[in-house]
Amino acid sequence: MLVIALLKFYKMGKNCFYCKSKITTKKGFLKGLQRYKCAVCGKTFTDRVALNGKVLWKKYTKGKQTYLQLSQKYGCSVKTIQRKLVAVELVTEITFSSVANMLVDTTYFGRTFGVMVFKKSINGQIFFKQYVRQETTKLYLLGTEEIAGRGIKISTIMCDGRKGLFQQFGADMLIQMCNFYQIAIIRRYLTMNPKMQASLELWKVSSLLTKTCKEIFEARLQVWYNLLKHFLSEPRIDEKGKKKYV
Repeated sequence: MLVIALLKFYKMGKNCFYCKSKITTKKGFLKGLQRYKCAVCGKTFTDRVALNGKVLWKKYTKGKQTYLQLSQKYGCSVKTIQRKLVAVELVTEITFSSVANMLVDTTYFGRTFGVMVFKKSINGQIFFKQYVRQETTKLYLLGTEEIAGRGIKISTIMCDGRKGLFQQFGADMLIQMCNFYQIAIIRRYLTMNPKMQASLELWKVSSLLTKTCKEIFEARLQVWYNLLKHFLSEPRIDEKGKKKYV
């Protein structure tokens, strides 16, 4: 008789949010949402959809929805939203191309801590990184071996021009000094405000290094040298009275 009485009061209707039972009854409203009570687990719930952690994560990250906005949308507390987001297991699939042009360099944070990075030149994708105390050719070699072990062929390397790197990789692959370091070396000798006309003209030519192709740059450099080779071959007198050449 008790079971019959319960079935009369509770109808086969809305699925329970907690135990999925269909023996539920309406129990007023909460914040504008229909409220139900389950006869099986005894819990009350509102007329809402089950929270999907991955859907919440997508709305939170890509949709720029806050905890409060999500809680209002799904009719639950902010803590519930936080709990669901924390429980999401993120699986990131990283794919690498089989051939890559590699940029390698080390950035220091203090004198004894640095990050050595190997990244693709086109899109900046990080292939490998390691924390180092000092930048050495051996560590760069270990990095390339690690990348090669993944089945990735390094076709070219762009670096800061360390002599050891050119000797180590020059025979097996193309290697180039980064344009930034090339210009830095030129600036070291010419300074930012050169006085001599030859230096001024050379500084103009060097500014084309990152703006043109190899053939045009070499042609402009050759024109500069042809026009000033007599001047460059003339001896100069230094502060000690000795002859020197530019």
